[in-house]
Amino acid sequence: MRRFLGSFDCGRILNPKTAASQFRGGVIMGLGLALMEETQVDPRNGRIMNPSLSEYHVPVHMDVPDIDVIWTDIPDPHAPMGARGVGEIGITGTGAAVANAIYNATGRRIRDLPITLDKLLVPSLGS
Repeated sequence: MRRFLGSFDCGRILNPKTAASQFRGGVIMGLGLALMEETQVDPRNGRIMNPSLSEYHVPVHMDVPDIDVIWTDIPDPHAPMGARGVGEIGITGTGAAVANAIYNATGRRIRDLPITLDKLLVPSLGS
């Protein structure tokens, strides 16, 4: 993945700098969910095989593409100051966007996250 654009409707944005950072952080979490984060379980005994961050893959700086974020900045008439929480809203829809981009590039629809090379190469794994 070389670039990602996220568009959000979170009411009125009170601090654009921190909101953009929150959006980007959520997108990075979503990219990890879509492409690399997976709890691996030993089928023989049910043990988790990657119990720490040294074995559990999460996105690092080199994994993160250019991320652009935009928002509507339309005040919510039902919320104080027209604002709603930004939180980790960036994660919402990221996995689906990545899966659709992979489908558009390869013609393979993968519905089992994370989307890994083995799922793209073997027809029965994740379709």
